[in-house]
Amino acid sequence: MKLLFDNLSAGVSKMTTQTYSTSFSLGIYFLNNRLRNAIYAIYGFVRVADEIVDSFEGYDKKHLLEKFKQDTYEAIESRISCNPVLNSFQHAVHQYSIEQDLIHTFLQSMEMDLRKVEYTNTTYQQYILGSAEVVGLMCLHVFTEGNMKLYDELKPYAMKLGAAFQKVNFLRDMKDDYHILGRTYFPQVDMSNFSGSAKKEIENEIEEDFRIALDGIKKLPSSAKGGVYLAYVYYRSLFNKIKKIPAQRILTKRVRINNGKKIVIMLNCLLQNKLNWV
Repeated sequence: MKLLFDNLSAGVSKMTTQTYSTSFSLGIYFLNNRLRNAIYAIYGFVRVADEIVDSFEGYDKKHLLEKFKQDTYEAIESRISCNPVLNSFQHAVHQYSIEQDLIHTFLQSMEMDLRKVEYTNTTYQQYILGSAEVVGLMCLHVFTEGNMKLYDELKPYAMKLGAAFQKVNFLRDMKDDYHILGRTYFPQVDMSNFSGSAKKEIENEIEEDFRIALDGIKKLPSSAKGGVYLAYVYYRSLFNKIKKIPAQRILTKRVRINNGKKIVIMLNCLLQNKLNWV
């Protein structure tokens, strides 16, 4: 009977992913079928933690995040949870030997979002590590399927890809982060006078992350390469759109890729993957 609940748990994580991110859902669809549930589980876990710190206004976020953290560790230790998202996540953790240090580092970054942080270069790098780079490493455990030699080889590339995605998110979400949540992630940036030169400096940093990450994507197993490349191309497209927008307008609108463009990106990636151009 537990199999029925495990299937339900996997379905809840999949639905969570599809509800919150059409782009990642498309990327996961391009993965080999045997990898999909674990990536849905990782995304579901990350998404719920992020929702607690971003969206649960009027509730005790600190208590809710602490409870979620305790429930996560209990689920991993007990190999089961009544929370379907955590139940599917613990399955992925055990099946792909995801280190608890990665999980702990991620949750630490979520705790940083509970308080106002004046980011320095050090705390900025700490937040990027926890909120993005270790998530890339969790996924890399799934993509490499126990091949630790390949995991160690691709680890720096996965971290750069996670960092690039997160920094693009920072630019995309700058309006809400600054005006609604009161957050400024980029260090030494005056948000009240966000300049073109400051934006360009951030963009150069992201370009370098993307450049390094692409080399790693090319080395992924075929079971994972297509899905990761699709996510890469989607974020590159979003980034290219952001680059065309003046600095001050970034603070007044949230940049999006419409669904029609996403379909075109998906079809192009499918063709490139079939022709082994990646």
